[in-house]
Amino acid sequence: MKKLTFENIANFFLKNFFQGLVIIGPIGLTIFVIWYVVTSIDNIIPSVAKEIPGLVFVSIILMTALLGYLGNKFVVGRFFFDTMDSLLERTPGVKHIYTPTKDVMSSFVGDKKKFNDPVWVKTNENPEIWRIGFLTQKEMADVEKHNYVAVYLPHSYAISGWVIITEEKNIKPVVGMTAASAMKFAVSGGVAGFHSDDNIFKAPE
Repeated sequence: MKKLTFENIANFFLKNFFQGLVIIGPIGLTIFVIWYVVTSIDNIIPSVAKEIPGLVFVSIILMTALLGYLGNKFVVGRFFFDTMDSLLERTPGVKHIYTPTKDVMSSFVGDKKKFNDPVWVKTNENPEIWRIGFLTQKEMADVEKHNYVAVYLPHSYAISGWVIITEEKNIKPVVGMTAASAMKFAVSGGVAGFHSDDNIFKAPE
């Protein structure tokens, strides 16, 4: 039986404290983000939010889904949204806000998702170093970069990233990972497992 000392008690306490943080942290942050988003959208119409909390948020979610449905399934809806899209893309000043925003959002959701082709990218020859990224342009001939491709490299623990232009020979398809798993692997700094969704953290003994 171990002798109870201040050091043993402190180590035992810290071990369980940090394990508790691992459990509570993600749950607490998720609840906070959801609460912040819901309340922020609710406050668009404060009078309604005060009487029926959550009604504005639910209404906007349902309206967005309805617009998506109408825009995809009905000719009139498709014509209307295409006309609005063309108008906004041609309006001076407005197009510099609308077009980049549309392109970024389309890259993550919708029928034209860009980040669905994970690849390994060789970023250094000696020593050989590979990074995980997403193929966004399969050819760059339009800018006189023949046999080159564009790859997006996400930063770990951030929503930012950077784009590199490299030769085709420097990339390899990622095998055994979905695009979502690859993004999770990259953003988590390699901590998140890519063979399953299991949490691979193990508290120190």
